[in-house]
Parts: sequence; C-alpha cells; structure tokens
Amino acid sequence: MRRTGYIWKRSVFAVVTIFAAVSFNFVLFRVLPGSAITRISRVPNASPSMKKALAEQFGLDKSMWDQYWLYLKNLFTGNWGISYSNRQPVIENLAVAFGNTLPVVSIGTIVAIILGILVGVHSAVRRGTFADHFSTNLAVLFYAFPTQFLGMMLLIFFAGVLPAAGTHDPFAFNQTPWESFLDYSKHMILPVLTLVLTLYAENALIVRSSMLETLGEDYILTARAKGLSRRKIIRDYAMRNALLPIVTMVALALGAIVSGAILIEVIFSWPGIGRALYDAVLQRDYPMLQGGFLIITVVVVLLNYLADLAYYKLDPRVVD
Repeated sequence: MRRTGYIWKRSVFAVVTIFAAVSFNFVLFRVLPGSAITRISRVPNASPSMKKALAEQFGLDKSMWDQYWLYLKNLFTGNWGISYSNRQPVIENLAVAFGNTLPVVSIGTIVAIILGILVGVHSAVRRGTFADHFSTNLAVLFYAFPTQFLGMMLLIFFAGVLPAAGTHDPFAFNQTPWESFLDYSKHMILPVLTLVLTLYAENALIVRSSMLETLGEDYILTARAKGLSRRKIIRDYAMRNALLPIVTMVALALGAIVSGAILIEVIFSWPGIGRALYDAVLQRDYPMLQGGFLIITVVVVLLNYLADLAYYKLDPRVVD
C-alpha cells in the first residue's frame, strides 16, 4: 500500500511539474522583448503588409489566451511551430540537432560516469594515501575549471593534430561510408574529451564522499569482523548502500544528453541542440527556443521521476 501511494504521489508531482514547465515555457518567451516582427522590421524594404502577413503566419496577431490554447493544441499534435530563421518546422530542426548531439554527449557522459565511479571508489577505499590525494586534487582541479576554458585549451593544444570544428572535413569529397565514419569520429574526439574532463571530476567527488560515508557505517565494521574479503565488502555492502546519490548523479548526467553541452558545441562548432539554442538566442527564434527548452524540461523531469522510483527499489525506507 505504501509503495502504491509513493508511486502515485511521485507520478502526480511529475505531471504537475511538466504542465507548469509547459505553461512557463509559453509565458517566458512572450514577455521577452523582440519577435519575428522585430527582426523583419530592421530590413530596409519591410513593408507594413509584410509585417502583418508575418504576424498572421506565426499567430502573433491573436490574443495571449488564444495563443496559449493554440500552443497547447499544437503541442499535443506535434506541431511545434515554424522556425523564424529558416522557415522549417521546429520539430524537424530539433530532430536533426538532437541526432548530432546524441553521439557526442552520450559517449562523453557514459565515459565520465564510469571514470568518475572508478576514481571515486578507488579514492575512498585508499583514503589518505598518495593515490587518494592525487586523484582527489586532480578532480578538484578539473571541477574548478570552467567548461569553456578546458575547451579552449584543448582547442589550442590539439588544433593542428585533431579536427577542431564541425562534423566533417569540408574539403573531403567522394568519401566512402567508412571514411565518412572515421572523419566524423575524429571530429568528435575534442568535444567528447572536453565533456569527459568536465563531468568526471564532479562524479568522482560525489562517489568518493558517498563511499566514505558508507564505509564508516557499523555494518561495514561487522562485515570486516566476520573476515569477509575487502572486494566482497566493497561490492556487496558498500557499493549498494552508496548508490542513492550515484543514482541522482546518473539521472542528472543523462539529462545533459538531451540538453547538450551548449558551450562545448559552440566552441567546436558542433551542430547539436546546444548550438541550435545558442543560434536561436542570437536570432530571437522563439519557437526554436520553446521547443528546445520544452524537450530539456520534460526529459529532466522524467529522469528524476525514474530516479525516485529507483530510490524505492534500492531503499524502501524513503517512503517512511
């Protein structure tokens, strides 16, 4: 009974949060200055009839309530509007951008999670040793560096060795599928490496702190007194009970797969969701911004919802 109530409450909370985010997403881009009309007004030959036709095309001539209901209707029918910049459907633009973001950010995030867990567990188990001090200080160092700083440093050091912009060599023609794949992979190295260095440090510090707290519990001391091996204690006792903050860390990291790494994509000219949102801000392309932020919000809420369900599975005491 408690389990059903817990799942029901978390489900209702997730739905309410998504609806609030959808409504806020609509209001936010209506109160900001500028629109498609503002941009076209700067064109010397923009006539009043052109402005009026543009306002009718994007529904900007309707009242705020009419725009809101139309926004909800289109949202559930898959019509997310037309981009102000290229006159293409927003959902198609985001699908292309997401296709470019997914391989880079997913690979970087997964590698960072695995590396962070390994480094964090190793540091916690060997607390106070040189290996612990070295790995912890290195993680703090990378955690303190801004993402754009790491990206620019890698760009400076490896620009002459590895591709530093875009997804393919613009001067390579008639590539075979294998050559195209290798070219694409080479262009991913620097963005992925920047993302790994940015995320692994935070992951390692969180895992180390969680493991140290768990290793200090009485049941760990009891397991040692029973003569259990260190590997069994770490694997079967410490790791399982240290998973709660790790689950939160993984849920937030997976959210970054959808939102993309805006700074990294801008630095390396990678045409993903982050770069698309950056360009949309510069061009005041509000439909693109609405669609992008909506996807990010919904996915993050759903991932946190799944993390809450995982909490109950790992530790049923969370419902108490």
